[in-house]
Amino acid sequence: MKRFHALLLGCVCLPALAVSASAADIPLKAPAPAYYAPYFSWTGFYAGINGGYGWSDSFADNAKGGVYGGQVGYNWQIGSFVLGVEGDFQGTTIKATETAGAVTAEGKIDAYATVRGRIGYAFNRALIYGTGGWAYTKTKLKLSVGTASIEDSAWGSGYAVGGGLEWAVWDRWSVKGEYLYIDSGDTTLTLAGATATGDFKYNVVRAGLNYRF
Repeated sequence: MKRFHALLLGCVCLPALAVSASAADIPLKAPAPAYYAPYFSWTGFYAGINGGYGWSDSFADNAKGGVYGGQVGYNWQIGSFVLGVEGDFQGTTIKATETAGAVTAEGKIDAYATVRGRIGYAFNRALIYGTGGWAYTKTKLKLSVGTASIEDSAWGSGYAVGGGLEWAVWDRWSVKGEYLYIDSGDTTLTLAGATATGDFKYNVVRAGLNYRF
């Protein structure tokens, strides 16, 4: 009877041992590697277009108009900090008119260009930045009496400061909103033999679209 029980116990245990040994031979599946979204870099050249609105109280309280143009630049990203340089050229329709008796005076900012440094902080695809540098402004003054008029225009060298926010919508395309305060520097205009020197200040808000190369 004892031999029968031992044989029966052996028959029960052998399949269990075989299953255990087979399970030990099955290789464990490695866990799937963790996925990390690629980190966006602002480093590189870019070029784009922009448009917006400008106003000034240098001529009169109602000096205002559109601005439009393009920009080129380069960014260097170091950690989360972004350093850059940007140049732009803009046409404008910022102007104002005042009338005194039969004489109408029109002041206009025809165009401007800037070369500025930029320093910002990147939150991955979002970049907040400050900017400042050199500005070159073309100013025009026109006097009219009836159908007769005289005018003069000149470029003045000054400065621009401001800041903005840029967002990388896609890997190569970004959109931005920006504010600039621009001082034309001393500009000399001559009308009918009379010379006047002025320092014209104006504000610009604009939106832009950039393509990164």
